[in-house]
Amino acid sequence: MQGEESLVQRAKNNDQEAFAQLYEEHFDKIYRYLALRIGNEMEAEDMTQQVFLNALQSISSFRWKGVPFSAWLYRIAHNQAVDHLRKNKKRSTVPLDESLASSGDSPPSAAERKMDIEQLLAATRRLTEAQREVISLRFTSELSIAQVAGIMGKSEGAVKALQHSAIVALRRTMLVTEQ
Repeated sequence: MQGEESLVQRAKNNDQEAFAQLYEEHFDKIYRYLALRIGNEMEAEDMTQQVFLNALQSISSFRWKGVPFSAWLYRIAHNQAVDHLRKNKKRSTVPLDESLASSGDSPPSAAERKMDIEQLLAATRRLTEAQREVISLRFTSELSIAQVAGIMGKSEGAVKALQHSAIVALRRTMLVTEQ
């Protein structure tokens, strides 16, 4: 975290290379988070760019509070996702495309993988908004329980409980669809 703190301080002092490095380190995870939350890859890409524009414009107001810089970026992304969902009054999932299957998959394997992903995405639609957010942050963005708690403004216990209930609900839904 010390290296990140130094990098952020340089970015706050208008060091473009430092901000570019922060951008490179966090872009993919923020993008995946937004893509899962809003369900549209093209819009998620635009929104991710907007997250970093907003971050660049307000980085001077960023203050260290014992959590990684990424928590601040996720908060910006979360707020944008909420605004987007309010405006569009719909909740959808990420459209599946060929990039989800690895290029080495045989056509039957790719089709099976795509069906599995479709089932999982359909099952996530049945989760509460908070459960979807925990699943997205924990597994798509690969954040720790503590990081998710900081981003969501909840205790670690609450995040663990949400994660547990989401996984149980996903298992239940997936078992029903398999039968």
